[in-house]
Amino acid sequence: MELLRKWLGHPEDIYNLLRFKMGGYRTVMPRMDTDSLGCGLRTCYRYLNQTSRSFAAVIQALDGELRHAVCIFYLVLRALDTVEDDMSIPLDVKVPMLQEFHSHLYQPDWKFTESKEKDRQVLEDFPTISMEFRNLSKVYQDVISDICHKMGVGMAEFLEKKVDSQNEWDKYCHYVAGLVGIGLSRLFSASELEDSIVGQDTDLANSMGLFLQKTNIIRDYLEDQLEGREFWPREVWSRYAKKLSDLAKPENIDVAVQCLNELITNALHHVPDVITYLSRLKNQSVFNFCAIPQVMAIATLAACYNNQQVFRGVVKIRKGQAVTLMMDATNIQAVKAIMYQYVEEIYQKIPSTDPSSNKTQQVIASIRAMSLPGSPMASRHHYSPIYLSCAMLLAALSWQYLSTLSKATEEYMQAGDN
Repeated sequence: MELLRKWLGHPEDIYNLLRFKMGGYRTVMPRMDTDSLGCGLRTCYRYLNQTSRSFAAVIQALDGELRHAVCIFYLVLRALDTVEDDMSIPLDVKVPMLQEFHSHLYQPDWKFTESKEKDRQVLEDFPTISMEFRNLSKVYQDVISDICHKMGVGMAEFLEKKVDSQNEWDKYCHYVAGLVGIGLSRLFSASELEDSIVGQDTDLANSMGLFLQKTNIIRDYLEDQLEGREFWPREVWSRYAKKLSDLAKPENIDVAVQCLNELITNALHHVPDVITYLSRLKNQSVFNFCAIPQVMAIATLAACYNNQQVFRGVVKIRKGQAVTLMMDATNIQAVKAIMYQYVEEIYQKIPSTDPSSNKTQQVIASIRAMSLPGSPMASRHHYSPIYLSCAMLLAALSWQYLSTLSKATEEYMQAGDN
């Protein structure tokens, strides 16, 4: 019955979940024909699906040879990330391994068989991945190798280093996500599906990555605490608590939420760059690939803002909300309307006593200026009484079926989960 009440509270979710399940997802994620692929590429796409079904779906929807380049790019970085995450590898082995990982792309027989991580297959069968890397056009190889090198050096730098200042927070997010945005943008331009400016403007591409990574770090506070990880910048949280873990204590919930709001305000400063970046894209598959994670992120921040639940459990957007965003975010006007909707939601929740309230209002004003509602998308949540009645009836008849919908949809809700 709890699930039924949730559906009735958001009847539009019922309609969009059914629309998505009955073929709407093919609009943004068309099926890829794997029969024509060679054995090595088929293996790579199998690894892609095993390590991240959510990323696999949007990567496989990309056009032409760009699809294969991004697939290999993802798997190379997944292998690098698996090395970084593996706590069983001694630091004196891990640091040089990360710094030199890019060189293994040109070593046909190199592999690593001692990892204990769940995604270790990308290291154990790295020869297949590196072979397909070397089969790519040189222009793609150069981008992937360069980004892999820079990311490995950055990961090694932060292995034993905590994030202290906000500048270091930006630097860490640049290494683990901003470089991904820069690399992808260079691949987009190299494919000629996008103009050269997309790959050349590294500041905007970096902001795309930082917005997603900061959203994940903010949302995952409690999970990271339980795993012994700390990614919130000391410069910010030290104004609210003696230790970062203290924010999870019930007696500190008020200052914890204030700290949360300050970090969300910081992340929102990337939204104008996100809008500018997306406005330059002209290929539909590239636009969908880039826009969907960004609208998931703004929806996640709106759910987290001023929300005590961040320090008590998991904050996620609804499945119906997620599929609605996936099907709606297919053009720049729709994305602007979505951004406007969620920053308005945040604005309505700003406490007058919050120390960051003025800064939050200012950054929202700048986002509003770029996202003024003018398209039909801006009012997409206004429904007629007849529609609501039908949706509620549909909810009563089908709530049990909907509770078993694919886990892939739930995975996709978590922006940049991998």
